[in-house]
Amino acid sequence: MPLAPRLTALIIFVVAVMSLRLQFDANLAAGRGNSLAQVLWGLARFFTILTNLLVAVAMGLVAMRWRLPAGLAFAGVLAIVMVGLVYHGLLAGLHSPTGMRWWANVGLHTVVPLLGLGWWLAFAPVPGWRALPYGMIWPLAYAIYAVLRGVVDGRWPYPFLNVNRLGWDGVAINCAGMVLAFAAVGAVLIAVKRRLG
Repeated sequence: MPLAPRLTALIIFVVAVMSLRLQFDANLAAGRGNSLAQVLWGLARFFTILTNLLVAVAMGLVAMRWRLPAGLAFAGVLAIVMVGLVYHGLLAGLHSPTGMRWWANVGLHTVVPLLGLGWWLAFAPVPGWRALPYGMIWPLAYAIYAVLRGVVDGRWPYPFLNVNRLGWDGVAINCAGMVLAFAAVGAVLIAVKRRLG
């Protein structure tokens, strides 16, 4: 594999890992868990954290000469782009982070999504339209996981998944809307990539 995609992947890996570490440190400092395991378990309820972790792993492997298949690369970029779009479109106004949390927030919700999109457009293989359904697997799996966790412990990572407040019908509607949004953004990404490719 040429140097440029590997070096760029390494940069994304470093930014994602540093942002995740800052988020961990901020949660630990805020007392969101009394142990390493509790802080990690708390962070693991969020799509943002899990998706950035997956992107970090994928980019780390690419930096070590692993070639991402087109479908997997597409699913990854769709997920991380949606992290940025959903945060800036729906969630950014719900809190005002400062200090370490602000830096982590910018890294996880803005810098990594932009870098990931740039890497995908520049270096990833061109996906076929059949890749679109594969991009739905991770968000659907996450939604099921997050709702089940919420039912068990009563803590909801995002307002639109809160069964206690919205009811099952409301959450089902939100999940359907989420799938449609992923599909629409995914279709745009594939169309752009195919045009550029």
